Amino acid sequence: MKLRCDWAVGDPIYENYHDEEWAVPTYDDTLLFECLLLEGFQAGLSWITVLKKRAHYHCVMDAFNPEKIARYDETKVQALLLDKGIIRHELKIRGAIKNAQRFLALQEAGNCFSDYIWSFVDGQVIEHQFASLDQVPAVDEISIRMSKQLKKAGFTFVGPTICYAFMQATGMVNDHLLSCFRHEECRAVHDF
Repeated sequence: MKLRCDWAVGDPIYENYHDEEWAVPTYDDTLLFECLLLEGFQAGLSWITVLKKRAHYHCVMDAFNPEKIARYDETKVQALLLDKGIIRHELKIRGAIKNAQRFLALQEAGNCFSDYIWSFVDGQVIEHQFASLDQVPAVDEISIRMSKQLKKAGFTFVGPTICYAFMQATGMVNDHLLSCFRHEECRAVHDF
């Protein structure tokens, strides 16, 4: 039996996400954008809620294509608010549209989103050596700085806690516990 991080045990959706995606360094702009939006939709809810709705989000939000989301109009917003397959929170839906617009603005200014976001960790994965979940922070100095910069750039639903969860999800930090089989595997992903 594989030893996993405590939070990922017992639900096949959690286990698959933990085993295949969480803390794997991600550099694709669209995938990073998806992760940022999903973390925003998660605010105040459990991550499993978002994971269970993720496939439906892909269907109704154009596979998280920022160019398409940035052009959503009021008709689309109202349709999303009626869709029981997603988190029907108006500020989060409108925030996703705003974030798509800000994402595109960064790109139009000549910034690759991946380079921009990874610059907060100097392009290097931060390897933590945590033995238990109570050692894992909800925020750190970097997520606070990232949050301030993203807000300054016009993004929303990017508080320090969301930014830290985003860093974990996209492999900017490796917060797999030392006892977890994925700790060394994720470390190997970025060791050359």
